[in-house]
Amino acid sequence: MKQKPHILPTIIIAQFACTSPWFAGNTVIDELILKTGLGEEIIGWVLSSVQLGFIVGTLLFALLMVADRFPPSKVFMVCALLAALCNFALLQETMTKWTILLTRFGTGFFLAGIYPVGMKIAADYYEKGLGKALGYLVGALVLGTAFPFLIKANSWGHEANTVIKITTAMTLMGGLAINFLVPDGPYRTPSKKLNLSIGPKLFGIANFKKAAFGYFGHMWELYAFWAFTPFAIAYYNTKTGMDFLVPLWTGVIIALGGLSCALGGIISEKIGSRKVALTSLAISGLCCLISPIFFMLPPILFLSALCILGLAVTADSPQLSKLVAASATGEIKGTALTLATCIGFAITIISIQLLNYLQTITNANFLFMVLALGPALGVWHLIHLERD
Repeated sequence: MKQKPHILPTIIIAQFACTSPWFAGNTVIDELILKTGLGEEIIGWVLSSVQLGFIVGTLLFALLMVADRFPPSKVFMVCALLAALCNFALLQETMTKWTILLTRFGTGFFLAGIYPVGMKIAADYYEKGLGKALGYLVGALVLGTAFPFLIKANSWGHEANTVIKITTAMTLMGGLAINFLVPDGPYRTPSKKLNLSIGPKLFGIANFKKAAFGYFGHMWELYAFWAFTPFAIAYYNTKTGMDFLVPLWTGVIIALGGLSCALGGIISEKIGSRKVALTSLAISGLCCLISPIFFMLPPILFLSALCILGLAVTADSPQLSKLVAASATGEIKGTALTLATCIGFAITIISIQLLNYLQTITNANFLFMVLALGPALGVWHLIHLERD
């Protein structure tokens, strides 16, 4: 069935716009530290509070089967408006630690109605070519994640308030665009009743379990790598005397993942989602394992190595989501995506806090090595996945 030409671009742009608050707090972390009087220990907690909010939100959405029982475009819009409100709260002149953590928690909670629900909307429109569509969609999410860093890197974006105002406005517009331009998709099969036992039943499906564990391995490395990329670049600057602009290069490295998601989606049309995900996991895992060598390289090679890891660390994400969606029937597809996303993001808190601890007892050049455990787990399960 041929879709209207505006559907996929609208979903992509809305996903990009509405995920921009994700790292907005970390982008302006120096200003938040000044507002609270806290030290750098708040860095891990600011990101983890977003992740925790996202986990609680996706868990609740999965248990209540929100994406399958209610019109997903309406869910997307309401959550976008509330996420924008939480993000806007960072503009307060004085803030306590708990105010920051609660507003970031709220942002994460409502992002649960944006990221997985956006994938559900795409699945409702694209029964064929879903891997390619999700490649563009997750690529948009990655670009949205990088966008606050790119704003901050510009002369006009140095003010913390500018970053927050722009990402808030984008989130509002993205939510409204989905609501008014993207109605329910032709392949949507709504669930008529609540089924609280659906989670255990999903893990009884062999392909869902293997695809989900592949996704969990991917998530172990992804957000921890993103969160500590600025720390790694700053450490290299100190070690070598270079003066790389940390927000700019962090934004570039994360944004490259958006490109790899889109390319991976296109390639998946020819070789399948499983092979794309396996290749990406293998490359990123190897890069993490040999990452101490990166810090011994000349400046251009150091940045090139981080860029390669930035490309590899995300290319598998949409294809793993496609494999998860393909393993579930239509009436529980949204719940399957939401549940896998929920558990995946719970894992990110563990890896982020582990790196947050390791940075206090070891040099930054060894931090990313521990992230190789995730890709190893993912590769093992995808090798045993029965079909694409």
